[in-house]
Amino acid sequence: MAATPALAQHEGHVPVVVFPPFGSGTSWLPASAPMPGFHFQASDWLVMVHGSVFLQYIQEFGQRGNNQLGSLNWVMGDASRPLAGGVFRARLMTSIEYYTVTRAGYPQLLQVAQPYKGGTVTDRMHPHELFSEVAVMYDRRLTDAWRWSAYLAAVGEPALGPVAYLHRPSAINDPTAPLGHHAQDVTHESFGVATIGVFTSTVHLEASVFNGAHPDEVRTNFDYAGARFNSFSARLTVNPTDRWSIAGSAAYIDPREHQPLHRLEFSALHVGGGWSTSFVWGANVPTDTRRVLNTALLETNVDLDSRNAFFGRAEYVTRTADELALVGSVSEEVPVGSLALGYARRVGRFRGVGTWLGARGDVDFVPEDLRLFYGSRTLAGFMVYLHLRPTSIKS
Repeated sequence: MAATPALAQHEGHVPVVVFPPFGSGTSWLPASAPMPGFHFQASDWLVMVHGSVFLQYIQEFGQRGNNQLGSLNWVMGDASRPLAGGVFRARLMTSIEYYTVTRAGYPQLLQVAQPYKGGTVTDRMHPHELFSEVAVMYDRRLTDAWRWSAYLAAVGEPALGPVAYLHRPSAINDPTAPLGHHAQDVTHESFGVATIGVFTSTVHLEASVFNGAHPDEVRTNFDYAGARFNSFSARLTVNPTDRWSIAGSAAYIDPREHQPLHRLEFSALHVGGGWSTSFVWGANVPTDTRRVLNTALLETNVDLDSRNAFFGRAEYVTRTADELALVGSVSEEVPVGSLALGYARRVGRFRGVGTWLGARGDVDFVPEDLRLFYGSRTLAGFMVYLHLRPTSIKS
């Protein structure tokens, strides 16, 4: 799924220590996480390219429901080489969702409001940025066991939260963003990030300063108007075995558009054979209200064999009236839940790229407060898709 962090074989090309693979930004996956993609060497550069393209039809029912035919997609490249006794890496991630799911995003009931045409749009997930990571990283040996690293990104991800859902093996067949995305891993598209860290093969400690402003509704530019390093975070990751990656992080975020907030995160990722599972807890704590807005996610993907997979999510999310753009008699905190199940089958393969057909159904549960706005306390939707992604390592 992702690039491997600096390996000792870069130094004299003699393998000594193997580190867990990066997921997104500088986050770690379990060492056993699969890494399908295209890997090759060009002179002193080790290059990796991977990605995912969905062509999907979404139908969400109810008073706020909608439907859409579109494409969710991303492609990522990573190139690394030895430099000055360490390892230099350049990373690029891009998506054309701005053109393929409409500029207002895709339908997703209970997703938080986003700025759009001078107002807000809710119950939709925004498209990703055209460039969601443009970054360089350098790491070098500090002692026999420890290395230090520096990460600079014109747009990228600070040391906060779990591996972004796009890169989690447990979400490989599920293209939709979790409902808790904006309290868990939304900072993976931050315009301006600087991170320093130290790590061994099992422990990763890092800290970031970053621009806390949300990207605007124009997803094709670099959002630097008024940008500054006004937010900071720290994260500790421990990989006790090859199959586990456990992380905790905290941040102060000043998004400029609303009151600053604190964010707390905990995640546990497990990859064993063909079964990948992630647990994520995230909470936003606005500095003005001090209310703890909890979210929790359990996500899993089970590969029955090389052709068939089942996947699912269970979520609990605390929403506010502002997040759902509600006007009326609504509680300050609104708990909602969601269950989703899906199935995917590989129907073709050509030169290392697999073609999958999949379907996903979801049911959301809302309190009585929201019946007036949504027409029911149980909201349903489904998705069917065609999915292209790498299936193997190609050299």
